[in-house]
Amino acid sequence: MSWILKVKDRFQAAHFLKEYKGKCEKIHGHTFQVEVEIEATELDKAGIGIDFTKIKQKLSEILPDHTLLNEVYDFNPSAENLARHFFLELRKHFPAKKVTVWESEDASATYSEDS
Repeated sequence: MSWILKVKDRFQAAHFLKEYKGKCEKIHGHTFQVEVEIEATELDKAGIGIDFTKIKQKLSEILPDHTLLNEVYDFNPSAENLARHFFLELRKHFPAKKVTVWESEDASATYSEDS
């Protein structure tokens, strides 16, 4: 028995894609939305798996708001790479299942380590 807890947050940042040919190779910005899925396998006495406040706090700490992502990370900051990075950071604190990074309303990348 398990529950999947979901938390969303947003951040604004600019980036450019190295090794890419097209308009995204030039610096541009997004209001990124990040959706996190955390697994809880048991509930406390209050009926809570993991307090949403704790998940939101940690997510807020790792999101690079109002930055140039290429200066923050040593990897190419594609949605795919950002999803993996946020997943690995959250996995240090919670049993993360998936992280989805939305660059726009209709374009996202999800990272998980499920087989």
